[in-house]
Amino acid sequence: MIPKLAAGETIVAVAHTERSSRHDLEDVTTTAKRDGDHFILEGEKSVVLGGDTADWLIVSARLSGSRRDRDGIGLFLVDAKAEGVSRRGYPMQDLLRGAEISLASVRVPAAQQIGDLAVLERARDETIAALCAEAVGAMEALVALTVDYMKQRKQFGVAISVFQALQHRAVDMYVALEQARSLAIFAALSAADDDEAARGKAMALAKAGVGKALHFVGQQAIQLHGGIAMTMEYKAGHYFKRLTMIDAMFGNADHHRRRLAA
Repeated sequence: MIPKLAAGETIVAVAHTERSSRHDLEDVTTTAKRDGDHFILEGEKSVVLGGDTADWLIVSARLSGSRRDRDGIGLFLVDAKAEGVSRRGYPMQDLLRGAEISLASVRVPAAQQIGDLAVLERARDETIAALCAEAVGAMEALVALTVDYMKQRKQFGVAISVFQALQHRAVDMYVALEQARSLAIFAALSAADDDEAARGKAMALAKAGVGKALHFVGQQAIQLHGGIAMTMEYKAGHYFKRLTMIDAMFGNADHHRRRLAA
């Protein structure tokens, strides 16, 4: 399957989040019960990125234990067109697509159990590093767009870029961007760490810091542009929508601050 993934011939989506789980990976109520050479999967998954167009789903399900136990969670490769799988897709705020997925007595060969919670945690951490880098790119574009607009927009007969108060706000945006850039580099360097605790702490630190920065940069960009930033025709608003969604994915800034505090 991996060559087909690399060639773009096969699409796989990760179906893990549930309506009550928020950002806790170990909060899983979907069940997988052994039945001879198969497992029977029952449950519901929410906000599955690309889930409505995927050919295969990687589904987390509980083999044993209670709802929030770290042990007893397996990952299963499920044919998205298998009997008992139903999907409802919808557009999200950043124009990507999500899906609600129901699993009703879905039979999966035992050989298609492909991992456990540790695999999912590593994938989450590597994804957080990638999202931090994407956020820095979007913030960089927003800062450049805003400064260029300030040099062109005139008020009282002069460009608004000459007003010192607005210059200070633009500088604050740049400082937040550079702080986020350092955190994104730190996350990228930490993504391959085999020490799960150290890797998780690094990702929580990066996601919390980048999340704080992206809200500040995005909000300042919208305010400094004025009404034009709120229109669908102008790209500032689209950058900010994507940044807001990045903050929400795999735990927002508040969630990761709580992880660090714990």
